[in-house]
Amino acid sequence: MSDAAHGVARDQLRAFVERIERLEEEKKTIADDIKDVYGEAKSMGFDTKILKKVIALRKKDEQERMEEDLILDTYLAALGMLESPPADE
Repeated sequence: MSDAAHGVARDQLRAFVERIERLEEEKKTIADDIKDVYGEAKSMGFDTKILKKVIALRKKDEQERMEEDLILDTYLAALGMLESPPADE
């Protein structure tokens, strides 16, 4: 590679690294903001562990949630933690 090609590759590499560093800083700022919101919710009496579960569930579509619930109920029933496995609907 010529010196010019090395210079271009070096410039591209530097640009990628700097973009990633900026995005990582933005990600940290957003994570801190989310942590603050959870803290605010906790101070208002909300259970943050459950709140996190609610948010995770909202990210999933209804079919995915139903399948996971069915599998969970089946496992719990197998361990004697439920009366019986769920009936097919």
